[in-house]
Amino acid sequence: MKVDYHFHLEEGPYSLSWIQRTIESLREGYQTKGSESSYQESLRLAELLKNRMDVGEYSREWFSLYLNKAKEIGLKEVGIVDHLYRFIEYKSYYEKYIDIHSDELGKLQKYWLDQICIRSIGEFVSFIETEKKVWEKEGIQLKLGMEADYFPGGEDELKEILSEYPYDYIIGSVHFQNGWGFDNPQTQWKFEETPSLNLYHIHFDILESAIKSDLFDIIAHLDNLKVFGFRPDENELKHYYVKIAKLLKQHDIATEVNAGLFYRYPIKEMCPSPTFLSVLAENDVAVTTSSDAHYPEDLGKYNSLQLEMLRSNGFSQIATFSKRKRYMRDLNERIGTMSENK
Repeated sequence: MKVDYHFHLEEGPYSLSWIQRTIESLREGYQTKGSESSYQESLRLAELLKNRMDVGEYSREWFSLYLNKAKEIGLKEVGIVDHLYRFIEYKSYYEKYIDIHSDELGKLQKYWLDQICIRSIGEFVSFIETEKKVWEKEGIQLKLGMEADYFPGGEDELKEILSEYPYDYIIGSVHFQNGWGFDNPQTQWKFEETPSLNLYHIHFDILESAIKSDLFDIIAHLDNLKVFGFRPDENELKHYYVKIAKLLKQHDIATEVNAGLFYRYPIKEMCPSPTFLSVLAENDVAVTTSSDAHYPEDLGKYNSLQLEMLRSNGFSQIATFSKRKRYMRDLNERIGTMSENK
């Protein structure tokens, strides 16, 4: 059963590298290479990019590239999310909990937030709900999700935010530690200021609180703190892995095998690590698969490898979602039989 429950339409910030990656996606999606002279191809790509920028990511033209990719690789269920920090309605939530005031870190993060927090949540939800019917006609179930950052102390505010729209599932994630966005390449110097083991202790404390909040259906990329390769010996972390696995099982919350760090960041390892995944298996934690794609060609990336990893650890089912309920599907069935589990 091939599913991808964590991909995005757009991320930003809108740098030259973002423009280059968008052009590459358009080039691959519209197959311009080889059919025209380099000059003609450049003109065509310039036209496609202009249309992409004029219309934005909430367009059938752009979203169809994701649909085509899903069909090509045989995905049966696909869950789209966006980061909560993308939406102007929730900017104040982030301004309250991330550092946007200190000299170096604060300036960087304020600039980042101002650059990416430019969309409206209603527009996103309306677009995806409309597109569900288009995908269903092509034999693929499209699900609407949201990826929300968890901040200790922000539970009541976040609960209210997440109740505003009819999501199929909510992903809880930890990208910040004491106001520091640790997966931003521009802020990785912060890893040098504190021993790695101390940082992981804080990270897993936040994850524990996120699980206990019962706000989420999935907890994302459990060990993404390793993003730039700062990690102590895993033997020193295993007791955290066990604690998190037991909590996930106790609260009946799923997690994911997320490929994002594997192909986009220096660590070159999926979340969770092989050791962590084996602990999740031992504790019978529900798991789904995710590409964490931000461009069409990355949808479902390494899904076959993820399924092999799950099977080799003894998993026989994969978690899927609809209207905030979890359904477990057989890994080995093309369509799968659906049984409600939450």
